[in-house]
Amino acid sequence: MDQITNVMEYQAIAKEKLPKMVYDYYASGAEDQWTLQENRNAFSKILFRPRILIDVSKIDITTTFLGFNISMPIMIAPTAMQKMAHPEGEYATARAASAADTIMTLSSWATSSVEEVASTGPGIRFFQLYVLKDRNVVAQLVRRAERAGFKAIALTVDTPRLGRREADIKNRFTLPPHLTLKNFEGLDLGNIDKTDDSGLASYVSSQMDQSLNWKDVEWLQTITHLPILVKGVLTAEDARLSVQAGAAGIIVSNHGARQLDYVPATIMALEEVVKAAQGRVPVFLDGGVRRGTDVFKALALGASGIFIGRPVLFALAAHGEAGVRKVLQMLRDEFELTMALSGCRSLKDITRDHIVTPWDAPRVVPKL
Repeated sequence: MDQITNVMEYQAIAKEKLPKMVYDYYASGAEDQWTLQENRNAFSKILFRPRILIDVSKIDITTTFLGFNISMPIMIAPTAMQKMAHPEGEYATARAASAADTIMTLSSWATSSVEEVASTGPGIRFFQLYVLKDRNVVAQLVRRAERAGFKAIALTVDTPRLGRREADIKNRFTLPPHLTLKNFEGLDLGNIDKTDDSGLASYVSSQMDQSLNWKDVEWLQTITHLPILVKGVLTAEDARLSVQAGAAGIIVSNHGARQLDYVPATIMALEEVVKAAQGRVPVFLDGGVRRGTDVFKALALGASGIFIGRPVLFALAAHGEAGVRKVLQMLRDEFELTMALSGCRSLKDITRDHIVTPWDAPRVVPKL
């Protein structure tokens, strides 16, 4: 593990280790995968304007999110079926997040239940929720997450239907027979069966509520005291509606480029959403973050923090819990270095003036 010097290197190891069906499920995006490439490429279009001769002998990257103190603005996004990557799956991810003193979000489609993840020990955990046709099941899941000590609900709103993921269709993706979607065990919700295309797509179309709308965000607040984060916002209009609907936070996300292809990279959509939120709720970003420099760029554009998805899966596949710990540590170290080299001592020092983007107006240099 010592030879690994950056987060990206885990992907090649995961590709070697995992069955093709599993690797493709984790790695691929929708249709032409344009947005998948763009989620990464867009970061390279944003450049730094570092400030010099600032005392950076002490740097503080701690932050607070919904009242919880965490060690850094780098958190773990929900990713499904982690036991396909490693036998310990979500258990390992939960322990790594807790050791790094940051937040883990557990997927509805996890291969470990909310109760099992809670049993790994203390930690700040959020539960990602898909709204199913059967609202009693939804209410039950939310109550279980509350009882297991989860601190927030990340409501995924970009999946009335599953995006067309051609690798999954080719591979006839299905959950390996020794695994189950643990949160749904005993709920009579059927299984992800082998079909002529993607078994997951068939499962989703049978279970997901395609009528999901803003009223349901309000309904959710009547059945739980947990704060609701709306995950999947890409426009100013939906940012404003999220705030109106009572969201406690917004996650700018294109579902890892797995839903609608040709939506912008999340880093390109971020500033529009931040401006529309007007500081009334925190805005977060997921999608494409692979470097500490990416974290800095997101914060400079107004994000309160970021979530990582695929890097966790690939590191988990490569080296289990130790891999996930190392990913979090590498991103932390890179981010802290970026702050030092940009002249920032704390997160509040990171400003829009520290970066230049392709859409900026030409800068007027003030006369001295």
